[in-house]
Amino acid sequence: MTGFEDLLAANRRYAASFSLGGFDGIAHAGVAMVTCMDSRLDPLGMLGLSPGDAKILRNPGGRVTDAALVALVLGVALLEVERILVVQHTWCAMASSSEAELQARVGERLDQDASWLSIGAITDQRQALRADVRRVRNHPLLPAEVDVAGFLYDVDTGLLGEPVA
Repeated sequence: MTGFEDLLAANRRYAASFSLGGFDGIAHAGVAMVTCMDSRLDPLGMLGLSPGDAKILRNPGGRVTDAALVALVLGVALLEVERILVVQHTWCAMASSSEAELQARVGERLDQDASWLSIGAITDQRQALRADVRRVRNHPLLPAEVDVAGFLYDVDTGLLGEPVA
């Protein structure tokens, strides 16, 4: 495991002053967020939240996938989620290249054919956000009382844009 020593050492330092034990798993701020896996995003920090406040679901492009929907249902049904944010961001690789371009880049990088891989490029972020918000709102196991909104996060300013409905 030669590639993990630095991370394991950092974990030991983290655990030495760990104070988050005993959490109950409830989303204490009643929040769930579906967002991109981009490392420029700090989902809790951008909303002024702390560990234990929210359920964070991340994937390429911040899309509401089938797996994300299952997690949202569980969050609402079992973990006190009352508000759901779908957050995409500016300068996202998923929204700045076509499916074929992304497949070609992956294939070149890995020196393999990746044309068969469904990556999920986003051609219109606002349209994708609206579609994902509708997908959450229309899910039969998610009550109408749950607040749902989509946002575009600006990676250059740290601001969330106006809600996309």
